[in-house]
Amino acid sequence: MKKTILRTVLAVFLAVAALIWVGWWYSRQPLKVARGAAEFTVPRGAGMRQAADAIARAGIRVYPPLLTWLARFTGRARQVKAGSYEVKAGITPWQLIRKLETGDVSQSSVLLVEGWTFQQVRSVLESHPDLQADTANLSDTELLTHIGIGEKQHPEGLFFPDTYLFDKNASALSVLTRAYRAMDARLDDEWKTRDSNLPLKTPYEALILASIVEKETGRPEDRSRIANVFINRLRVGWPLQTDPTVIYGMGKKFDGNLRRVDLQTDTPWNTYTRKGLPPTPIALPGQESLRATLHPEGGDMMYFVACGNGSSEFSRTLNEHNRAVDRCQRNRGTAKNKDSAKNKDAPKNKDAAKNKGAPKNKDAAKNRGAAKN
Repeated sequence: MKKTILRTVLAVFLAVAALIWVGWWYSRQPLKVARGAAEFTVPRGAGMRQAADAIARAGIRVYPPLLTWLARFTGRARQVKAGSYEVKAGITPWQLIRKLETGDVSQSSVLLVEGWTFQQVRSVLESHPDLQADTANLSDTELLTHIGIGEKQHPEGLFFPDTYLFDKNASALSVLTRAYRAMDARLDDEWKTRDSNLPLKTPYEALILASIVEKETGRPEDRSRIANVFINRLRVGWPLQTDPTVIYGMGKKFDGNLRRVDLQTDTPWNTYTRKGLPPTPIALPGQESLRATLHPEGGDMMYFVACGNGSSEFSRTLNEHNRAVDRCQRNRGTAKNKDSAKNKDAPKNKDAAKNKGAPKNKDAAKNRGAAKN
């Protein structure tokens, strides 16, 4: 009887030892992977067996029950992290389990560009192959509610342009939430250290002006001077008269050509027909535009004109400005330049500069139209 018991115990012991040895041996065997590399996704809430099945379906040569048993035997079956994973041929079952345990997921990235509108941002995120388009069926207002933006009902300019890394199969909403928090933090930092006596009452007003500066800047070295022109105009109550705001207010009606009639057609964003800032930002401002707006270069410049090569000329008086307009037009070859958006139907650019709608001065913080575009 005793011998029978001993034999049974020994048999069990040997069986367990053999099983452990097989598991140890298996855990260190390089796995074959179809096409040399594979990706798989572990859904949220999935257990080790579901993860093992997903791994096998991806073309990784594993036996799901054995992989699951190995994870359970080593106490790691409950540590599986959701996400998308990438593996290459030669990975071992043990390395695979450790990868799932540590959440060593594959990543992707998306670039949100300075000067983009919110609709451009949505389009890029919702069409990104590595993001879940969970915002696709949401209105802008619903989207803002999901992010937690209760008091602001317009999304333009609220998201910081940057390169965002994310785990593959993450949600578009999660990227937008990060971009919103990044803009909120950057704007708050710049606002706290802003120059004194700026004609901006709130961080949101600074954000609006920064978006205009972003759209108007051709060369980085001109950014602070452009901000200064707009700050000076706000101080004395002159219209900003900036083309990008008009274009934004036109929406889908803008066909690439900005005409005099467009400058005279009132919208909430038309800074030729209305004084002060428009009601919302018109684009995503970057860090440098936020900084330039709240720390503008000093001086009494009231005008600037874009010269077609990215540079701008700045002037104090209307006469100086009109001469700058003429110089820029000569440098560009002819006053009939096909890219002169505003002057498509203007008799002469100097006259256009003088008659932009301001009583003597307001021919445009830039009369960019007289020489630009």
